[in-house]
Amino acid sequence: MYQYPKELKESITARMLPPNNIGVPELVQETGIPKDTLYTWRSKAHKRKIPTQVTGRGQLNSEEKFNIVLETATLNEIELAKYCRSKGIFPLQIEGWRKICMNAHAPLLPKKDRAAIRNQAKKIKGLEKELRRKEKALAEAAALLILQKKVQFLWQDQEDEKPASRSVRK
Repeated sequence: MYQYPKELKESITARMLPPNNIGVPELVQETGIPKDTLYTWRSKAHKRKIPTQVTGRGQLNSEEKFNIVLETATLNEIELAKYCRSKGIFPLQIEGWRKICMNAHAPLLPKKDRAAIRNQAKKIKGLEKELRRKEKALAEAAALLILQKKVQFLWQDQEDEKPASRSVRK
């Protein structure tokens, strides 16, 4: 398996991500690197980190995020994609910021309720763990029953195939 130089990989990956967003087919023709490799690089880059910054400016503050949410509220999908490319951000980020803005003035639950929710979450996790354990035990028991039936079937077949050991003498 061929290993590409780290610098080459990083430079091509940067070209596939915002703000450049060069398509994989175009890069395949330009570089000769297989398309599957380029798609893998791009997906790994997306999984590593979705940038939270506008190109070259550093972190966005909450006012800037709010303004972006306002600017993009009326855009359709194509316009939003164009806007995101120009700003070097992702539509997913804007959606997240929109949800945060919508919940900004939601009342906080009292401590008692938050503690109850936390306890319920722990209980649910424990029950899910116990359920997984029991499902594994049930699957194991079912497998053992099937094996037992197969063994009994094979032993019956072997007994049926044995010739009679008695010989008749005259």
